[in-house]
Amino acid sequence: MMSLSARLAALPKRLHHIIATHPHAAPALYEHGEVMTFAMLRDAVEELAQTLRDEGVRAGDRVMLVAENSRLLVAAILAASQLDAWAVIINARLSAGEIETIRQHCAARRVLFSSAVSTDAAAHAERAGAQIRQSALLGSYHLGPLNDACAPEPVHADPAMQVAAMIYTTGTTGDPKGVMLTHRNLMFVADTARTMRKLTEADSVFAVLPFSHVFGLSSVCLASLYAGCSQHLEARFDPAKMIRALANDNISMMLGVPAMFAKALELADTQHIELRAPTLRFMYAGGSPLDQTLKDTVEQRFGCALHNGYGLTESSPTISHTRVDQPRRDTSVGPPIDGVEVRLLNSQRSAPVAPGEVGELWVRGPNVMKGYYRAEQQTAAVIDAEGWFNTGDLARADADGALFIVGRSKELIIRSGFNVYPPEVEAALNAYPGVVMSAVVGRAVDGNEEVVAFIQVLAPETFDLAALQAFLAAQLAPYKRPGEVRILSSLPAAASGKVLKHQLQKMAMHV
Repeated sequence: MMSLSARLAALPKRLHHIIATHPHAAPALYEHGEVMTFAMLRDAVEELAQTLRDEGVRAGDRVMLVAENSRLLVAAILAASQLDAWAVIINARLSAGEIETIRQHCAARRVLFSSAVSTDAAAHAERAGAQIRQSALLGSYHLGPLNDACAPEPVHADPAMQVAAMIYTTGTTGDPKGVMLTHRNLMFVADTARTMRKLTEADSVFAVLPFSHVFGLSSVCLASLYAGCSQHLEARFDPAKMIRALANDNISMMLGVPAMFAKALELADTQHIELRAPTLRFMYAGGSPLDQTLKDTVEQRFGCALHNGYGLTESSPTISHTRVDQPRRDTSVGPPIDGVEVRLLNSQRSAPVAPGEVGELWVRGPNVMKGYYRAEQQTAAVIDAEGWFNTGDLARADADGALFIVGRSKELIIRSGFNVYPPEVEAALNAYPGVVMSAVVGRAVDGNEEVVAFIQVLAPETFDLAALQAFLAAQLAPYKRPGEVRILSSLPAAASGKVLKHQLQKMAMHV
């Protein structure tokens, strides 16, 4: 059996191992009808690593990758790793201001733009004065100017210390947080995903989750590379493309956020499309709460169990996961993955809560980040001296150890002295016919808080809000019921599909 240290070796070493043990012609990446084999991917990584080296990138440098899912992005992540540089992966759909804030914070040596496959990346490249480069295997892209002021970070032989990638949890303020994820962090999760999902080279994964988000990076991209299976790359989520791919492209694995599945159902219902997934054997939802109504509907319509899990950027991301051979009928995120410890503490953080009670979730294991870049105080605020990371989420555990996430501690609404957990209210809203998806936030009013709900519906012109409120009255205690329900054409979402509640919080303040 391969040792843990060998399994957690640097990313390019794992790719070379796959090439050595799998057919060179095996498909690794599908992109717009073109196929890149594992052998071609290896050659592309070697070529791009040499280009970056020639362009002044050194071990310990930060290389920003402003891109969307593509073979160029996959190769760039591996090429940076081969140089012992850090891949700072940024979704090209961020604003110019957000990208510049991150560039300055990480002091990137170079910025690579996937300009040929992303119009947003091309616009960013033009603003940055980047120069075009050509690759026989990867096509054209742009490289930004050399940053002579960039100082390389120390290089560690230990994969538990050497940073492979940095993911920013926010770029919208002057204080972004760069999450440093080591080779050990990422490969631990990739290996776990491969093992738990029984991934083999025969699988084909619909890779639409952005690789600029750690869910897409480790659980989809790296796990697939680790297993030697193929990935169908999609730069952006389009429910029509998802429906067609599941029906026609021999997809066996589909991972997404709940909103992706909700939008696919919405399109199918409005356009009377039959949902088919003849080769699908595994579906998984993560990144945000999964409610029972959506889970039941997706499973019924696609004929496949919808698994659930939980994690954060700081945990690479997986903390818990339902087991493939033990699908659940409820919305538990499953027990902790092997090798990860969890504990639920009381509000004073002085002791564990009683069995079955809600507590603040702390985790420890090989998945926990190295820390926030250039932010020792922020790191110390969430990781204690014993290596326990405070997720900031509230959870309870069943007798069998399965976790249920009840909400974010910061999003907890306290109404008239009672705790209101937004996911519970959202589940009730989503159970009402015609509601596509919902999001609930709190609003301060005269020393109290009230519940404000935002919903997206199938037919806004005929939707009956009064009937919805009557339905909620039968489902929720009075203190949990929304004081206001607003219909939006769509809920604001990140590129990953996750609803941006901070934007809704601002909207809720404007009565």
